[in-house]
Amino acid sequence: HYYAKSPVEKAEGIYPQAAYQGDLVRRPVVIETDEAKADRVGAAIKKRISAHDLRRVYYAFHTETPEKEMLLLRYIRLGFRRGAATYLLYGDPTVCAVRKAEQRLGNEVHRLCGLIRFSVVNDSILYAAVEPDNDVLEFLAPHFSDRFHADPFIIHDRKRKKALACARREWYITDFDDAGLFEKAGDEDAVRALWRGYFDAMAIRERTNPKCQRNFMPVRYWKHITEVQAVAGGMPDGF
Repeated sequence: HYYAKSPVEKAEGIYPQAAYQGDLVRRPVVIETDEAKADRVGAAIKKRISAHDLRRVYYAFHTETPEKEMLLLRYIRLGFRRGAATYLLYGDPTVCAVRKAEQRLGNEVHRLCGLIRFSVVNDSILYAAVEPDNDVLEFLAPHFSDRFHADPFIIHDRKRKKALACARREWYITDFDDAGLFEKAGDEDAVRALWRGYFDAMAIRERTNPKCQRNFMPVRYWKHITEVQAVAGGMPDGF
């Protein structure tokens, strides 16, 4: 935006090209991605606002917040006027919305670091499928690349048809749209049986708290969690 011509400077909306629905009144202008200019804007945000705000903008961009592009543009414009004080302007609706988006992504990353479950495929590769609310693969990479530094693994975002692939702490994200390439190992049923036995043995039925369970492990994540799938109908008793 900051390096485009004047018609774009008063844009009424910013949309991914695949999602844009045109009309007979507005004239769309396509802005090609330019990494050099993006780096310049990022450096300007860091210098003129703060490194914290650059992180906040980056996190919010990876969420599914409606019309996030225009929201972030307003945030950056505000930041260039108010400087480092922007981060703490909680009463401003734009700052509040971007802050909440940042928190949503951070909370989901934190939650998935504890909820992702891997299966062994092709005798050597760890594979996990997820369907997160936000685009979180990049933010999961540091945790899991450190945790499984000796084991190659793939975390497949089925919702966005892409995957995080890592080996020896080196990772990258690529398009990935065929989970059938990685069939689960034959002993997966045995692993699930072990999980069920573990939770049956460890459960304290008197302390069962379904509401608390759902707060810490939301139902929308159960589809890809081994210990939940191990029991027909949902969470083991007492978990």
